[in-house]
Amino acid sequence: MNTAETLRELEEQLLDSSIRKNAEAISSLLAEDFQEFGSSGRVFSKPEIIATLQTESPARLSLGHFHAQLLANNIALITYRSRREEPGMPAIETLRNSIWVVRDGHWRLLFHQGTRALESPANDTQLRNEP
Repeated sequence: MNTAETLRELEEQLLDSSIRKNAEAISSLLAEDFQEFGSSGRVFSKPEIIATLQTESPARLSLGHFHAQLLANNIALITYRSRREEPGMPAIETLRNSIWVVRDGHWRLLFHQGTRALESPANDTQLRNEP
């Protein structure tokens, strides 16, 4: 598995509802100094995002338009579009970016940002498509 495939798998784990509810599993994926700028406009630390995910309503989350770019041997920038679907609610699409770093021999999520998408994926001329 190459680096891009590994990082996609890690991002998909973060979208998996069973992992999102598992504080230990989420903690193992996040760097100790993790920070998130959420699509809600809130800023989260590692303990805050873990606590928030414990109370999150169940939803189906998926990703598309995934792109990985190595910034250095142990630092990667990930961009993608996520889709959140909850029963009885309109789907929410978000543009996301993550910075992953290698710490103690493992990829850890250092920074994440979500920005609510206003257009459909077909209109995202700036997003790179999956290879």
